[in-house]
Amino acid sequence: MVAPLQGLKVVDMTQVQSGPSCTQMLAWFGAEVIKIERPGGGDPTRNELLDLPGQDSLYYLQLNCNKKSLTLNTKTPEGKKILTDLIKEADIFVENLHPGAIEAMGFGWEEVHKINPKCIMGSLKGFNKGSRFEKVKAFEPVAQCAGGAAATTGWYSGPDNIPTQSGAALGDSNTGMHFLIGLLAAIIQREKTGEGCYVFQSMQNAVINLCRIKLRDQQILDRLGKLAYYACYPYEKFGKTIPRAANAEGGEVLGWCYKCKNWQTDPNDYVYIVIQQSQKGFEQFCNAMGFQSWLTDPRYSTPQARDEHKREIYAAVEAYTIQKGKYEVTEELGAKGVPVGPVLDWKELEDDPDLNKDGTIITIQQGGERGTFKTIGMPCTFSNFTPEYKRAPSLGENNEEILTGLGYTQEQIAQLKTNKVIQ
Repeated sequence: MVAPLQGLKVVDMTQVQSGPSCTQMLAWFGAEVIKIERPGGGDPTRNELLDLPGQDSLYYLQLNCNKKSLTLNTKTPEGKKILTDLIKEADIFVENLHPGAIEAMGFGWEEVHKINPKCIMGSLKGFNKGSRFEKVKAFEPVAQCAGGAAATTGWYSGPDNIPTQSGAALGDSNTGMHFLIGLLAAIIQREKTGEGCYVFQSMQNAVINLCRIKLRDQQILDRLGKLAYYACYPYEKFGKTIPRAANAEGGEVLGWCYKCKNWQTDPNDYVYIVIQQSQKGFEQFCNAMGFQSWLTDPRYSTPQARDEHKREIYAAVEAYTIQKGKYEVTEELGAKGVPVGPVLDWKELEDDPDLNKDGTIITIQQGGERGTFKTIGMPCTFSNFTPEYKRAPSLGENNEEILTGLGYTQEQIAQLKTNKVIQ
């Protein structure tokens, strides 16, 4: 079993979620990832949302497995030299510091390329270079708002008609995965050119990319003045921009989230059902539900008619789902070929036997007072490779190992500690 990125060295100056989600995947793929952290504190997430006093947080642990930690004061001449020496040996150097910080430190792309022409440098920021927001710091909700996700998420009328961010980390982990794609492509490119390149990834672009069908919808609205497949049609007037989508599927089907029998005591006893608009798909749905009369009823027999009578359709389907639990509905309709799925809460996912068995949710042996913790494993699988999941490093755990590898003696390492270059 050969790890895909075995032999690659990554110098990782990212922190919080967006960058570390990317570099953790690089580590899981087999790269040696050296995480550079500030002496005395390290990655800010080490001490955020603590559940065990004196222990690294789950936030940090879930994003930094399989890495090595080097504390380094890069404001000192000695710290700059160490970082330079690491870059000389690196295949990839990545950072997500605030705009302008890496350049002020003396390690912008031009400098890095001079230090090591084969090194691929990656920067992850909130907004694109040249954007009027280029210097603005971005966090998860900022990216979701600036990337068009929040404007289209939530309810389209009433007091809850406000831009709403998704529970999915569209700005952070999603950007990390987009960043990963760029870095891996750069590795392949380097095999052809022999030279590294600069990969720049903005959080705004990553969110926009996931929302690409909304640009499709905007152009259809520009032309037609309406979107018949949106939940608000035909009940609300359309303005100049696409409305929030509520629970609609987002394509030319009737997808909706329905209450199941325990919805009053379980806020997640719901099921999502998709009614396909093709003739074959609609017939399959009607036969599964016992709604054969809909096939000839002029209110429901055509896609256009169904768009005009969404609420009646949703009410009829919910009269069925509300009599059963979400798993029962999923089993019954799924067996009959209807696209359907339960709304799974995070307690259900945490304990799901299938996900814990197939590697989607993995248990890490962190040791110490923490013992074990769960995290999300590598989202794709290989026929010939399974990651060796290791614990996250303590702050500066690998200082001596890394510096010795660079040729530093024990006396020099001790002096670096005295000079507060390392911790």
